[in-house]
Amino acid sequence: MQHCPSPTELDDLELLVSGAYAPLTRFNEPGSVVTLDLPDGVTEAELVDPEGLPLARVSPDGSLEPLTHAQYGPFRRLHLTPAQVREQHAGATFVPVVDALTEDDLAELRGLGRLVLLALTGTGTAELSPVALVRATLAAADLLDDASVVAVPLPAHGDAGADHALGAQVVGTYAGGDPVHALPDRWLSSERSERVETGATFPEAIAAIVDEDRPAREDQGLVLFFTGLSGSGKSTLARALMDLLLEQGGRSVTSLDGDVVRRHLSAGLTFSKADRETNIRRIGWVAAEIARHGGVAVCSPIAPFAETREQVREMVESAGGAFFLVHVATPLEECERRDRKGLYAKARAGEIPEFTGISSPYEEPADPAVRVDTTGRIIEDALDDVLVALDEAGFLHLPTLTGAHA
Repeated sequence: MQHCPSPTELDDLELLVSGAYAPLTRFNEPGSVVTLDLPDGVTEAELVDPEGLPLARVSPDGSLEPLTHAQYGPFRRLHLTPAQVREQHAGATFVPVVDALTEDDLAELRGLGRLVLLALTGTGTAELSPVALVRATLAAADLLDDASVVAVPLPAHGDAGADHALGAQVVGTYAGGDPVHALPDRWLSSERSERVETGATFPEAIAAIVDEDRPAREDQGLVLFFTGLSGSGKSTLARALMDLLLEQGGRSVTSLDGDVVRRHLSAGLTFSKADRETNIRRIGWVAAEIARHGGVAVCSPIAPFAETREQVREMVESAGGAFFLVHVATPLEECERRDRKGLYAKARAGEIPEFTGISSPYEEPADPAVRVDTTGRIIEDALDDVLVALDEAGFLHLPTLTGAHA
C-alpha cells in the first residue's frame, strides 16, 4: 500500500535517506524520536509525498529502500546531502540557523572566514516559515564576505533534549569535523522570540522578509472556529460575526458553515464518525489555505472530537495562520429544548444513528479561546463575549454590540 507520512515524518525520511541522521538509518529505533506511524495493521508500505510521488519503501523493521528524492518545492536546489556539502564546502565554518540573523549575529560572524549557513527549515524547528527562513538566510549571506546557504529539513519532535541532541548530530554530520559556530540563544532555543522582542535589530533586507512572514496579529490570517452541539447557537454567532467583519471591511472573509460545506465540499459523506472527521479535516484544510493568504475563515461545524479539532489547529498554524477556538457551550438540555429542526426528537426515537450529544459523544474543548453559553441571552450579548476575547487577543478590534463589556 501507499502511505503519505506527516510533515515531520517526511522531514525525517529525507534526513534518514541522505545520511544526515547517521548512524541512524531507519525509523522506530528503540529510544529514538525519529518514528513513523503507519495505519493500523500495516507494517510495510511505499512512502509517498503529498502529491503521490513514491519516495521510499519502508520494511516492518523501519529500514528504508530509497526510490527517489523529493524533486519540487522552494529552494530544493539548496537541499544538499552531507556528502555533497563535504565535497563543495570542506574547510568552512558551519553555522546552524533557525531564525533571521540580526545585526549583532552578522557582526559576530564576520571575520570567521568561509561560512556555510545551515538553515534548519524542518517542521516546528524554525521561528520563521521554511521559505522565509531560507530567504532571510540568503539575504544574510549576501551581507557576509564568503557565505553559502544549505537548507536542512531538521524537524522538532516535541522533546527539547532529544531534539537538541539530534540537531547537534545532524550539524556535526554536515560539518564533518570542520568548526561549528552556534550563535547564542539561536539554535533550537525557546528564547529566540524573546531575543527579537527585546531590541535585536535586522538589516533592512532581512527586516522586510521578517515583517512579511510575521505580520501583526490584526493582519495575520485567522481561523475562527466555532464548535458546539447542534442547536447551541454556533452558526448564528458565526453568521453575526461574519456580518460585522463584512460591514467593517478591510479583510477577506469566508464562511465555512457545517451544513453548507456538507452540501458542496463534503457531498456524499455520511454521518459516521469517520466521515464526520473527514468533513472537519476538509474544512480545516480549506480554512488553513485561506489563513495562509491572510484571510479570515469563519467555521461553525459541530466538530465533536478533540483530536480532529487539534488536527485543524495544526493545519492552520503550519500555514502561518492563527487558530481561535470558540466553544459555544450551551447545555444539551437547552439545545434539545430548542430543536428547531426536530433532530433531537428523531435521535431519541432512534431514527438518526450516531447523533452528537445523544448516541455519539461531544468532547468539550479543554482550553478554548473563549467559552460562550447562549442560554437566555440575545445574540448581541453572546457575541460580545467573542468580540471582547478577540480584542484582548489582538486579532480583531470590533466594537461590542451591547456595551455590556465596555
